[in-house]
Amino acid sequence: MPRVYLSLGSNIDREQHISRALDALDKHFAPLIVSQAYDCEPVGFIGDNFLNLVVGFDCDCAIAEITTILRKIEDDNGRVRVGPKFSSRTLDIDILTYDDLIGDFNGVTLPRGEITENAFVLLPLSNIAPNEVHPQLQKTYQQLWQQYDKQYQKLSAIEFNTNSHKD
Repeated sequence: MPRVYLSLGSNIDREQHISRALDALDKHFAPLIVSQAYDCEPVGFIGDNFLNLVVGFDCDCAIAEITTILRKIEDDNGRVRVGPKFSSRTLDIDILTYDDLIGDFNGVTLPRGEITENAFVLLPLSNIAPNEVHPQLQKTYQQLWQQYDKQYQKLSAIEFNTNSHKD
């Protein structure tokens, strides 16, 4: 069964929205592998800090089906889809990888470029999948994290109860 990794982020009532998202994801895709949570300054705009983490699970759903489920979870958490691309949000869930697929699938580009661009994606992904290989770069996520310029984005691990969602 394909392994899927998602990034989750929120900077509006962030603990509430991330908890609700994890509950919803658990209902659809259990068991979940949940990373450490991180506090991160917003990228591209000034606003409240984000709570970010990565979730993994095995699933044989099509990418389009997963996208529909994720969009509903975002909508159920008050996601506003108008306004600037870089802005505060109740919940943002993105598919990072779907097994080792490369390309554009119904508007979803895989693997997602944010994996190597943003510390708040790469670090939690390297926490839960350190030895898995990036489909294009052919390096492990741990190797990519070791090579990442850690001066660019500052992260702080934070206490957040994700244990109820781990396998």
